[in-house]
Amino acid sequence: MAGKKYAEALKLIDKDRLYDPIEALELVKQTSVTKFDASVEIAFRLGLDPRKNDQQIRGAVVLPHGTGRTVRVIVFAKGDKAREAEAAGADVVGDEDLVAKIAGGWMEFDAAIATPDMMASVGRLGRVLGPRGLMPNPKTGTVTFDVKRAVEEVKAGKIEYRLDKGANVHAVLGKVSFPTEKLVENFQAIFEALQKAKPAAAKGQYFRSVSVSTTMGPGIPLNLQRLTATTRAQ
Repeated sequence: MAGKKYAEALKLIDKDRLYDPIEALELVKQTSVTKFDASVEIAFRLGLDPRKNDQQIRGAVVLPHGTGRTVRVIVFAKGDKAREAEAAGADVVGDEDLVAKIAGGWMEFDAAIATPDMMASVGRLGRVLGPRGLMPNPKTGTVTFDVKRAVEEVKAGKIEYRLDKGANVHAVLGKVSFPTEKLVENFQAIFEALQKAKPAAAKGQYFRSVSVSTTMGPGIPLNLQRLTATTRAQ
C-alpha cells in the first residue's frame, strides 16, 4: 500500500520542472504518504568540500513557527543554573548523575544543553552523543550559562544544522498540517541562515540543489534562481 501511495504522489510532481518555493511547499503537503501528520523536510546540496576544515558549516536557527514536534530537553548544570533550567521548562536536569545515567544507556531526550563548567564531564559522553548529533556545542548555543534562553529557544523550535560527508544539509521545516505560509517562513529562516554561514573559502555555486519532501514522500526540486531572487528582493 505504501508503494502504491508513493507512486500516486510521484505522479503529482513534474520531473522536468523546478518549483518556486511556495508552489513546492503547497505541493509537498499533497504528496504525504503517511496516515500520521508527517514532517516536512528540506535538503540542500552545497558547493562545499566536507574534507576541508575551512569549508565546514554548523550552526542553529530558531524557526519562527517551530517544527511541530515536542522536544525533550536535558540540561547538564549545577546549583542555581540547574534551578534556572528547571524553571525554564527543561525535562531533565542533572550534573554527574545525569552523565552517569546516559553513560549507562539512557537516551530518552531530543536535545542537550550544558553550562561550560560541566563540559569536562559531559565530554566523556562524546562517543555516545556525538554520532547522534546531541553533543552540546558552543557554535549552536547549547554550551552556555544562559540556560533559560537556551532551553526556551530549543522548546520554541530551534534546530541545528551541519554539513554531512556528502556536502548536504538536512533540516525539518514543520508538519504537513502547517499552513503553507508558515512553512515558507520557516524555509526562509533556514535558507538565510545557510547564506550567512557560507564559508569564505567556498568557490563557485554555493547552493547546488534544494528539494523538499515529507517523511517517506518523494522529493520536489526547487528553482534556485527564484530562491536567490526572492532573497535579494527582501
